[in-house]
Amino acid sequence: MEAILIKALQFFASLSLLVMIHEFGHYITARIFKIRVEKFYIFFNPWFSLYKRKVGDTEYGIGWLPLGGYVSLSGMIDESMNTEQMKQEPQPWEFRTKPAWQRLIVMLAGIMMNVLLAMAIYSAMLYTWGEKYIHNDDIVNGYSFSDEGKKLGFEDGDKIVSIDGENIENILEINKMLIIADDNRVVTIERGGQQMDITLKLEDLVAMREDGSIMSFYQPILHFVIDEVVSDSAKESGLLAGDKVITIDNTPITDFASGKELLANAKDRNVEMGVVRNACDTLSLLVPVNAEGHIGVTNKMISPRIIEYGFFESIPAGIRRTGSEIASYWDQLKMIVNPKTKSYKEVGGFIAIGSIFPDEWNWQSFWALTALLSVVLAIMNILPIPGLDGGHALFTLWELITRRKPSDKFLEIMQYIGLGLLLILLVYANGNDIIKLFK
Repeated sequence: MEAILIKALQFFASLSLLVMIHEFGHYITARIFKIRVEKFYIFFNPWFSLYKRKVGDTEYGIGWLPLGGYVSLSGMIDESMNTEQMKQEPQPWEFRTKPAWQRLIVMLAGIMMNVLLAMAIYSAMLYTWGEKYIHNDDIVNGYSFSDEGKKLGFEDGDKIVSIDGENIENILEINKMLIIADDNRVVTIERGGQQMDITLKLEDLVAMREDGSIMSFYQPILHFVIDEVVSDSAKESGLLAGDKVITIDNTPITDFASGKELLANAKDRNVEMGVVRNACDTLSLLVPVNAEGHIGVTNKMISPRIIEYGFFESIPAGIRRTGSEIASYWDQLKMIVNPKTKSYKEVGGFIAIGSIFPDEWNWQSFWALTALLSVVLAIMNILPIPGLDGGHALFTLWELITRRKPSDKFLEIMQYIGLGLLLILLVYANGNDIIKLFK
């Protein structure tokens, strides 16, 4: 229960920040162009508000429905659907009386604020923590593959060189390129010193994505080398840091995963463990296994590479990271509208978004996820759907190009259509979450 509350708190804090920044973009540009801002709300407030206070011409408030937020501008057909105001004589402080280029800037300002926020967060993260990743070249023993992977032609020990001709550096890119796939993928591997290609069909990738097996499709092969002896029982058995486990009950150990599997089948008893110490001494030790199948040691992992950034280096690096995330999420959106990928089945709502936050509060994870969601919010809002910023911007661009302004009646109808589409998407996405909970 505590873990769920921590996830919810992080999600709520992140969403509040993103909504406030987004709406502030609309607010500040409207004020610059002397457009009257009637309301500035974090979250929606149908029927009542949790908090509201009027300062000058603007009512500032917090709603109770955390589906976003809004800035209500005088003389604009928006979420408030205040059509009575549009029947009155236009006033110089109204949105509708301003030049089209000013209205376009106001509409796109929220999106730009979300992009700038992502750039600022990524830059600050890179400056504070640097960039840590495991390089593909450091996987010297190759990868082990799941049963699904072996059916597709992979063998344990294969080294993944490239996917569709793109060389792999960060090993996380492998999963990313296989998950975000809208066509067959050609994976180049190295086996026995020779390179060969394995073609992964889209239907196989879709099936693995649907059943979740793609997340455990591969893992680096690690030798069973003890990094730290934690439990008293392991210390008493004679295990030391640096020992390499080569047998368990006379069964040869090729990697850490096979050792874990043998230990899991030896719960609550002692095992005879063969270890190599100092690269030359071979010892046989009697080691107790607890009820969870653990012996009380940690395994030596692959050391990640770390890129450190100075203050001025972090800014362009943060901008590049934001651009990369925008391109990645845009590819995911294209997959959703491509029936072949069946990605529409994986569209999630608030439960899916909230679940990506960790069980414990971690500032690095919080800011990384907030930056990612800021990118998502920017891209979703720029889509040319009536009711979203992109829809308003599309009609304004049409006006700039044709010199003809769409009628208020047309904009009103489009707003209703857009709100209907958004409601359908909201129900569908959150319905998917509920179905997955029952599954």
